[in-house]
Amino acid sequence: MEVKNFISYDLDYPFLWGVDLTLPLVLRMALNIEGVDISKEDRETLRSLSQERLLYFSNHPSTIEPPVAYYVANAMGSRFFYMASRNVFNWGFGLVGAIIKKVGAFSVLSGGADKESVKTARSVLAKPAGKLVIYPEGMCSGENDTLLPFMSGIAQIGFWGLEDALKKDPKADIKILPAFVKYIYSGTQNELRKEIHTSLSRIERTLSIEPGNKNLLRRFLTIGRVLMEDAEREYGLSKNVDKDYSFRVGAIRHAALNRAAKALGMPVSEEKDAIAKIREVFTVLDALHSGFGKAPKQVSKAELVFIQKDVDRAYLFLVIKPENLLMYPSAERMIEWLYRFENLIYGMTSPRLRRARVLFAKPFGLKEYYESYKNQKKQTVDEITQRLRKDLESLLEQGIPLSPALVEPFDVGEEVSLDPFSS
Repeated sequence: MEVKNFISYDLDYPFLWGVDLTLPLVLRMALNIEGVDISKEDRETLRSLSQERLLYFSNHPSTIEPPVAYYVANAMGSRFFYMASRNVFNWGFGLVGAIIKKVGAFSVLSGGADKESVKTARSVLAKPAGKLVIYPEGMCSGENDTLLPFMSGIAQIGFWGLEDALKKDPKADIKILPAFVKYIYSGTQNELRKEIHTSLSRIERTLSIEPGNKNLLRRFLTIGRVLMEDAEREYGLSKNVDKDYSFRVGAIRHAALNRAAKALGMPVSEEKDAIAKIREVFTVLDALHSGFGKAPKQVSKAELVFIQKDVDRAYLFLVIKPENLLMYPSAERMIEWLYRFENLIYGMTSPRLRRARVLFAKPFGLKEYYESYKNQKKQTVDEITQRLRKDLESLLEQGIPLSPALVEPFDVGEEVSLDPFSS
């Protein structure tokens, strides 16, 4: 069977109507999303945009944001189209791909120049009332209160779409709508503490850790330290034990990504930062998992498993920052740590029940930037990217207090050294 490099959307309106009717049930039963909350004022703004061309930019902490965006489109009274990683279309033996293309998803090769995908995106935006969803981080951040660096040139697709639209309609514009999804875990404070305690106890038993009288924060840090020390031993980095935490986890990130790149036959660079490295390795893995990509050297399925584990470990130590947990120990941040621990130790995790609150910044039109874009393309695209970054960072800050702290900040139960992962 021939594997297609590009998969286009194939809207199925009876199917869409069925999804519309059953969306709350689908969110709850399949994704553990108890509900999506949008303020009355924001709903009015969304409805005012229903007939506009639109680029919807959102944070991307997990794989659940596209279904949330589908809910937003419903609240707007419109339809969104989605650029989805080519590998996603293979999930569930192709069942996921068969479903998502019916609701407007089309494939894009992660990190690569994908002419068919760009052509489709431009076509969507050029149509009257065409709306496209883009996640500027380019990958799941893994933490709701964190934004990874945005991909360069993310606004370029908007200007290309605007150019195409202006050929047919001199008055055309494309609105930019920055959005932020904030997850709030369901349950009382006591219920959440109990669930977290149960999950930590399971991990501690697996790792042969005796919790003793340590409180929640100290237990998280202890598990993190054990995983860090295990990684140092595996990568031959035990000599770093006298270094500070930032140095040690940085060394692990690069060792894991360098080993993954070497196994794939990719060049290993000591100068590139971890984000750049992980995106490059992820691009190759995404193509391989999609079934048509090639690595610089031949890789077996068994080798891919070990390469993926290296990438997962690098990702764990890329997104987990002890100071974030200590500074504001919400249930959300604790559970995000649990997800990472469980994925690394057991190879899987299960989403907990939560609500999704969607926050929006003020929409703005690309046309107001079009004249400057014609004269200074890169500078104008960078300006839009910076504006988007500031908007999403502001929404992130608005969302933090929506998930209250479960325990006192910095309360580790006993004096802690400068190393946040100390015993």
